[in-house]
Parts: sequence; C-alpha cells; structure tokens
Amino acid sequence: MNTSYNHQEQEKRWRLWWADEKVYASDLTSTRLVTIDTPPPTVSGSLHIGHIFSYTQTDIIARFLRMSGSEVWYPFGFDDNGLPTERFVEKKRSIVAHKMSRSDFIQVCLDETAPVEEAFRDLWQRMGLSVDWRYCYSTIDAHTRKISQASFLRLYGKGYIYRRDEPSLYCTTCCTTVAQAELDDAEQKSTFYDIAFVADDGASVVIATTRPELLPACVAVFYHPDDVRYQKLQGTSLRVPLFDYEVPVLADDQVIPEKGTGLVMCCTFGDTNDIAWYKKHQLPYRPAIGSDGRWLPSTGILAGKKVLQAREAVVAALRESNALLAQRDITHAVNVHERCKQAIELLVIQQWFLKLLPFKKEFLACADRINWYPAFMKTRYQNWVENLTWDWCLSRQRFFGIPFPVWHCMSCQEVLIPQESDLPLDPQETAWQGSCTKCGGTSILPDRDVMDTWNTSSLTPYICASLRGQEQVFDVPFEPMALRPQAHDIIRTWAFDTIVKVWMHHETIPWKNIVISGHVLSGSGDKLSKSKQNSALEPDVLLANHSADAIRYWTASGSLGQDVAFSDQQIKLGNRLLVKLWNAFRFVQEHGCIDASVCNERVQPTQTIHRWMATRLTASYEQYLVYFKTYEFSLAMHGVERCFWGDFCDNYLEIIKDQFFNPDAYPAEVVAESRLMLARFGMQLLSLFAPFMPYVTETMYDELYRPVIGVASLHKTLFSSTQIQLHDEQALQSMDVVLRIIAAVRRSKTESKLSLRIPLATLTIYGDPKYESVIQAESLLIRGVTRSAALLFVAGSETGWLEEREGAWHMTVAL
Repeated sequence: MNTSYNHQEQEKRWRLWWADEKVYASDLTSTRLVTIDTPPPTVSGSLHIGHIFSYTQTDIIARFLRMSGSEVWYPFGFDDNGLPTERFVEKKRSIVAHKMSRSDFIQVCLDETAPVEEAFRDLWQRMGLSVDWRYCYSTIDAHTRKISQASFLRLYGKGYIYRRDEPSLYCTTCCTTVAQAELDDAEQKSTFYDIAFVADDGASVVIATTRPELLPACVAVFYHPDDVRYQKLQGTSLRVPLFDYEVPVLADDQVIPEKGTGLVMCCTFGDTNDIAWYKKHQLPYRPAIGSDGRWLPSTGILAGKKVLQAREAVVAALRESNALLAQRDITHAVNVHERCKQAIELLVIQQWFLKLLPFKKEFLACADRINWYPAFMKTRYQNWVENLTWDWCLSRQRFFGIPFPVWHCMSCQEVLIPQESDLPLDPQETAWQGSCTKCGGTSILPDRDVMDTWNTSSLTPYICASLRGQEQVFDVPFEPMALRPQAHDIIRTWAFDTIVKVWMHHETIPWKNIVISGHVLSGSGDKLSKSKQNSALEPDVLLANHSADAIRYWTASGSLGQDVAFSDQQIKLGNRLLVKLWNAFRFVQEHGCIDASVCNERVQPTQTIHRWMATRLTASYEQYLVYFKTYEFSLAMHGVERCFWGDFCDNYLEIIKDQFFNPDAYPAEVVAESRLMLARFGMQLLSLFAPFMPYVTETMYDELYRPVIGVASLHKTLFSSTQIQLHDEQALQSMDVVLRIIAAVRRSKTESKLSLRIPLATLTIYGDPKYESVIQAESLLIRGVTRSAALLFVAGSETGWLEEREGAWHMTVAL
C-alpha cells in the first residue's frame, strides 16, 4: 500500500471496474431478490448536495443488504415529465412548447434530457451508487407513457375515475389545476376590511373580509345560528355594495362568531368553506376570475384586472362610496402552490378525478401493513389521509405531459377509449377512427389535458416490474417491492399516491418497508433546492475537494427522517476516518498474516487479548445488525467507528504491536497468532465499513485480501463469511484490568511530560488480590505495552508515583 491514499485515482479506477465487471448486476431469478423503488430525480439542469444526501443513504442500505446475502435489484429512473423539464428544455432550445406538436416536443425533451441524465448518472457513479444501470427508465419515454395511460384506462373502467365540472384548485400563475397534495400553507400579511352591506330596511350591516375583490362573486351571507346578534336577519337579504344586487342571509354552524364581525360572505369561490356552502345550500354560481387570473367582463369595474389590482380598485371604490368602514392589518395562513408559492384560486373546470374520499379506511389499512422507518412518519401519512377533503384532480391544463388517451363525443358526451395495444397515443395527434360507439355521432373531439405528473410517478413499482420483463403488469399478480426510500416532504404525494394506485389495481401494498430521509438545510434553515437558489455547494465542487467516501460519511451521519444542516466539519471527520483506516491497514499489511485462514471460522483465538477483540467486534457487529434492521445506518456506522478508533486502534494495535517490533521477547506461537488475528480482525472491520466507504475499502481489500479470499470485490463478500462470532465474558473482565493498568501508566507519563515510549525498570501494581491472577497471566502483554522490564503485584493500596533512580524510571499504579 502507498504511504497515502489517492482518492481521485482510486475512485476513477473502481468506478470503471465495477461497471465493466458488472459487480452490481442483479440475478432477477434469485429467490433472495430484494427490490428497491428508488425515487427518480427531476431532470431540470443540475443536482445539489441535498440529492447526494438522500441517494447515498439509499445506497448504504442497498450495499448492506447485498453483503447480508440478498440479491439486490436496484434500478433507477429519471423524472423528466413535468413543468421543470418543460421550462428547462424551452430555455435550452429557445423554443415554446405549445407551438410544437406534443410528440415533437416530447422527443426534444428526450433528446435534451439524455445528456443531463448521463451527467446525473456520472455523478451517482462517482458517489459510488451501486445501481444496476442496465435497468433505467424515464417518466416520459414511450414505455412509461404506455403504462401510465393503461393505468388510467384500467381505473376508469373500474369506476375509480370520473370527469365532471367541479370547483378545482387552480394556480393562475402556472395556469393549471393542482392537487391538494401540491398545496403549502404560507403565513401572509393581509388586511381585514369592514364593509357595509345594506339590509332590507336600509340599515347598514357590517361584514369583514380579507378579499373585497370577490364582492361580484358573493352569493350569500352567513352567520352562526346561535349568534343572537344576527338571528333577526334570518330570511332577509342584503344588497352587495358597488355591484348592487341582493343575496340571502343564511345560518350555518360552520361560521366562527368570533372571527371578524361574525358575518361572512360566501363567494364562488374564495375558499373551501365557500364550496361546502355552495353545495349544501344549493347557491347560484357567480364566477369572477378567469383561468388567466384576470377578473371576468361580468365584474364591471374590475374586468381585466388581476388580484392585487382588483383589490386596490374595489377598496378605492368602497372608500369613495363610504361603504368601507374600517380596515386592520392581520397575518393569516393562505394556500399557495408549492412550486410558484402564489395563492391558489378556486375555479369551476371540467376535470378528471380519482376517487379518494370513499376509500380513506382502505388507505389507512394499507399503511398498517407497511413498516415505517422511522415509525413516527406513519403518523404524518395518517394525518394526511384523515384530513383529505378532495378527490385527486388528475387533470392539468398544460401542454407538456402524458395526455389522457380519450376522445369525447360532442353529441352524447360519451367518453371514447382506445385499445391498450394502441398505447401510447396523443388524441390530439391521433384521430378517433369511426363514429361514436354509443350514438353514432361524428362530432368527436380529443381530450386536451395532460395528467398530473404524480399520476405517473405513483406507478414506479409497475414501471420497475416492466423493466424486469413482466408484460401486462396490471394483469399479473403484484409482488410488493422490498423497500421505498424517499424524503418526508413527499409522503403526501409520492408515498400516498403510490399506495393508492397499487391498492386500486391489485388491492395490496406497493412495498413492505418505507424508509424516510430528511433534507439538507442551508445556513438559513431552508431546504436546499435549485428553485430557492441556496445550492451553492455543488456536488462537482465537493467531489473536487473531498473524497466520495468522506462525503458519504457525512450523509451517513444524518439521523433517519431528520433534516440536517450541511456540515463541512462532518466531511472533514470522514476524511480523518479514511486516513486512519488507510494507516491502520498499512500496519495490517506490514504485520498481518493474510492467508486463506482469515475467513476460516474454525480458527479461533486463544490469547486473552484476541478473544477480547473478537468479543468486542462481535458485540459491535450484532449491534450493527440491530441498527440496520430498522435502517438506522448512522447509528450502525458510528458504532463500528467507535469500535475501530477505541478498541482496535487505541487499544488492540497499541497492545500487540510490541510483539511485531520485539518478536524475540515473545514465544513464536504468540506472535503468529497475533499476526493471524490482526489480519482477520482487519477483514471484519473492512466489511463493516464497506457500505459506507466503498472506494477506500475496495482498494484495501484488493491490495490485502482479494488474492487469498478469491472473491472479486469486497462488496460481493458476505458478512457471515468474515465475522467471528465470539462471546467471552472472562476475556472482557481480564482485559478491563489490563486496560486500566495501561491507562494509569499512560496518564502518569503524560502528567509527568514524559514520552509514552520511555521504558520502565519496574512497574508495581497495587490492588485487590483478585486481580493478581489476571496480572500474572497477562504479564508479558502488560510489560510489552508499558515497556516495563519487571512487573510486580502487591496486594493492598498505594498512591501512584513515578520517579527516576540511577537513570531508570520506576512506577507504581493503583487499581
């Protein structure tokens, strides 16, 4: 081994070798197959350190499972179906998507995203991801479009999907409907306006609202039935100021008497309460806002204006007419679109919906069949399901995406669907052949909307199944995948939506286990993302300055499900560990007996020091397995790291190295066993570090152990073949005494500012007589590590001291 480890050279070497030798290729016929449903990253330019954080955590799990004896199938995908990719391609090519045919634009997207995906793949490979790159998918390629469209047709045929005019969550900035899962709550400054409506008797009735611009959409005024202030208004009407029409006054127990003036106007539509009242009380529909976010011509003075302009205009008009009585600043929660962070409106649009509300019990039952890690993340899912108030709106009024594969008969409104064998298709580019199958009409138009991108992403278990060669994935039994790793912010989207789809198609769960990671936070505490422009820590820059193993050490240090701030210090600690490993294994190479017996279970240690080290490693390994059983990889890594630094380096190596430097002072069989056990314990530690630091461990394995073990890669070896299983309580107790003596000697020399290498003429140990037998049995060991010519034990107590007499040092320690 070289004096130092060249990570750039070795990482390039192993990255190419792993690919050429297909080290991570999977045997899909194996009965031990473990499948991982990996999240496909969005293809929109570049990755940031947050991606590195979560994806390497998944790889650590995959590597552990592989070395535990499982055949790991670890496919990968790229999410290039959606607005980010559309905008990326439009900017890159200087084109406008909707001025092209959809199929042509999709092809352009595939062409443009291909080199980006290759760059992503190169980055993942540089980070050491053990992905089986033979199996890779895109969420917009023809293969995936067919699965997505087939799923839609199947669920429509089962009655899970319906289409109708409904008040829908609509983003006027992105010009598309959104699903409830795409909403965020944002605290925004606003104003409560007290506005005078006119009662039948001419009296003023004050209503408080934060949205005076919706006055032309007002269809009723509500009060709480127990509010004595307004009971006299029951059955009367009020005149809307400025727009001069009457609306009824109605009672409803959803009104909060303490909010505002206790009177609230219902507008179609300002919020979800308005929708509930609109349906419950069968109110008229008075639209005010168009799909472009501008007020409709029917709103008079507000026509053509956007929200803030309309609000300013109506407030000015109310003030001029003396109908604005007061205003006060407030802060309240507003639903915003998670992508653009702009407020959501509610518009009536004909949309496709997937039924969710009737099946909440089934979705909750599915969660109970899945193992959640960490367990508290299941509560987030349950809270989301229990508080669902909308069916899933699948429609998006965008150009780029997967189109609904249907046509509509304008004569009888029949929905016309193709054969699955004709998929994928775009109904705007493929005409319906023939007449309407119901009425024979010929006025047939294509559906123009595209599907919500989550409608496709939620099918990744089926996409993965198709990659394995399964045809007609909806017709064959579905076997839940082993593992879904993902971040906590998409529990309500990707996790929930996938559970929904697999239950609807096969009445089962998509995976047996779900492992939830956290996010990497910027210095300001925000999640790192390209859209927030806080991703200064580019992976390429980090990889130029640090080894992949050191970066992986940082990612492995994050607790499961918890957000963490990026830590350059953790990367430095990872590099420190890497250097220590390299130096320790240089020692193993120089002094260890590396032969086939390093993995021979029948070779057991006999000396106390080796039985102690074997017992400590056994305890570390067993705890390692316990932690990985619940995917607590950070605890597993830190446990092995403590064993390596403390037990192996600080104690074991320091104790036995005198045997290698002064072999004539020891029986030959003692030195031989130390050389063998040193090599064997090294292999054990190398295996345990392998999932976390694959490059440096593969390098050391190749130089030290590969020639004798015969397995081509460390990452194809099994823990069961490298780990000694030994529990020797007596060895632990004996070494506890020895280590206390060593610590006392070190402490005394350090306090006296002497080198630890200074030899002692005599070392006298005072203590309880019960220690004498241990000290006598391990005297050779103690003398070697403490550099003592003579060792004496005296029963009793004595204050420790160190003194020089006639050019020789003498020491007394007390146990």
